[in-house]
Amino acid sequence: MNFLSQCTSGGCGAKIGPNDLAGLLSNLPKFSDEKLVVGFDTSDDAAVYQISEQLALISTVDFFSPMVEDPRTFGRIAVANALSDVYAMGGQVLFALNLVCFPEKMEKQVLSEILIGGAEKLKEAKASLAGGHSIYDHEPKYGLAVTGQVDPNKIIHNNTPKIGDSLILTKALGVGLIQSAVRGGMASEETEKVAIASMERLNKYAAETMADFSVNACTDVTGFGLLVHALEMAGDKTTLVIDSEQLPLLPDAYHYAEEFLATAAGQRNREFIGERIDLTSVTPAFQEILFDPQTSGGLLLSISAQNAAKCLEAIQKNDPVARIIGEVCEREEDQAIIIL
Repeated sequence: MNFLSQCTSGGCGAKIGPNDLAGLLSNLPKFSDEKLVVGFDTSDDAAVYQISEQLALISTVDFFSPMVEDPRTFGRIAVANALSDVYAMGGQVLFALNLVCFPEKMEKQVLSEILIGGAEKLKEAKASLAGGHSIYDHEPKYGLAVTGQVDPNKIIHNNTPKIGDSLILTKALGVGLIQSAVRGGMASEETEKVAIASMERLNKYAAETMADFSVNACTDVTGFGLLVHALEMAGDKTTLVIDSEQLPLLPDAYHYAEEFLATAAGQRNREFIGERIDLTSVTPAFQEILFDPQTSGGLLLSISAQNAAKCLEAIQKNDPVARIIGEVCEREEDQAIIIL
C-alpha cells in the first residue's frame, strides 16, 4: 500500500485556515487562571503555565498527515515541527507524548518506521519520549504533545517586537510549493532532498543561539505562511517592512510558484490577509511564496538593530541560509500592517 497516496493533504498545509480557526475560538468561553501566563487568546505559539517565580511549563501539540513518501523521514519532520513552538517561546524541551492515527489495513512496519524517525529527532533534541496515544484512522497522522520549560521572566512572545528592530528568518521558504511539485512529478530529486533537509532541521540550534541575545519577539513560520505569522507579530502598534529580495528561498521554489503550483492552504492564507496588506508591488509568483504553508519552517525573530548582525552571524554557523529580511517600524495612521 502506497504510504503517501493514502493522504488527501499533508504537513502544515493540512491546517484549518486562520479565518475558520479565529471564528471557532471566538465562541469558546473565557478562562481565568493567573498562572496561565499565555493562553490561546493571543495566538501565541504555545501555552505557558507558571509553576514558581523561576519556572514555567510550556505546552504545545502538533500533528499532521504525511507530506513525504518515506515513513521514517515523515516521523523526523513531524517531530522537528512539533518541537518548534517551544523553541520559539525561548524554552527548553523536556519530554513529549506520541500522537498516532494509523490505518488498520496498512502494514505495521510503516508505523514502526514513523515512530523510529520521530524518536531519532527527540534524541537529537535531548528530549525524552514519555508515552503517547494511538487510534485507527483512515489516514496516517503523527505528531507530538510537547512539554517544555522556561524562566517566566524570559518568555519570548510572538507579538512584542520593538520599533527599530531587525527581522531575521532562519530557514528558506517554499516547502509547500516544492511538495506540490513532488506530488505532480515535477520536482527534481535534488530539490526534494534540500526541502526535506530543511523540514528535518531542528530549530533548536537557532533558538540556543538567539538565547545569547536580547530577542524581543519570535514565532515559528509554519502552515499560515510568512505573511500571516508576520501579521500576528506586527500586532496593533507596529508595521513590518519586509524586503522580498532578501528572503531566503529553497531551490526552484520561485519557478514552481511561476508554474502556479499553489496550495489550498496558501489560498486560505491569502483569504485571511484580505486587503490588510498591499501586494500590488509584488509579483504573483512571489505572492504565492509569501502565502506558502511551511511545514517545519524556520524562526522569525525580532531583535534590536544593533545586535542583529552579530546574532545573524552566530545563527548562520549552524543555519547558513538565515537572513535579515526587514525591520520593525512605528505604524502611522492608515499605514499597512506589513509593507513589502
